[in-house]
Amino acid sequence: MLTRTLITARTRLVRVTVELSNQVRGLMKTFGLVVPAGQGSSFEKNVRSLLTEAGELSEIILPLLNAWRGVRERATELGRQLMAVARKSQDCQILMSIPGIGTVTATSFMAAIEDPGNFRKSRSVAAWLGLTTRRYQSGEVDYDGHISRRGDKHLRGLLYEAAVVILTRTYADSGLRTWGLKLKERIGFKRAATALARKLAVTMHAMLKSGELFAPAIGATA
Repeated sequence: MLTRTLITARTRLVRVTVELSNQVRGLMKTFGLVVPAGQGSSFEKNVRSLLTEAGELSEIILPLLNAWRGVRERATELGRQLMAVARKSQDCQILMSIPGIGTVTATSFMAAIEDPGNFRKSRSVAAWLGLTTRRYQSGEVDYDGHISRRGDKHLRGLLYEAAVVILTRTYADSGLRTWGLKLKERIGFKRAATALARKLAVTMHAMLKSGELFAPAIGATA
């Protein structure tokens, strides 16, 4: 419960920082000041630079920017606590051996399922998270249509983001990536990413039950 609370608190603070940064961008754009793309310190630097000669507008925007910085610092602190939790957890270390799975996704997965024994079959985890879709074409799984979107929305989103990372930014040779890329050629990027998110959920649960680290050959078959 403590880990779940920590994840919820950090997630909320991260969302607040996004909301504040979007508000700053929107208000400044109204006055013809377009903040260049960038996050973190780059975002703050760009905003302050544009406000140098903004006069009265800076008196409105700077308090928002200071609030953004304060919330961001608190979110970073909770992120460090989450990393400490992951380092101490053998289960999280197992999950993080998968390319594309980081601290937040691993700890969120563990906090959500609590005990791998709660699910008799690994495939049940994907259904529980709302990642299942209809099947057709001679028994072969295809990913046309919509997922059910039931269960933990936050974790479902994290798994989708992890799938996107595997397809676009992770170049480690693995069966999951190969499988996802082949699927992308057949059905398109978004549906392939959704299918890979589902496969990640099944794979992660199976790894927790076996206690084994990720092997590159995992996920090579549908």
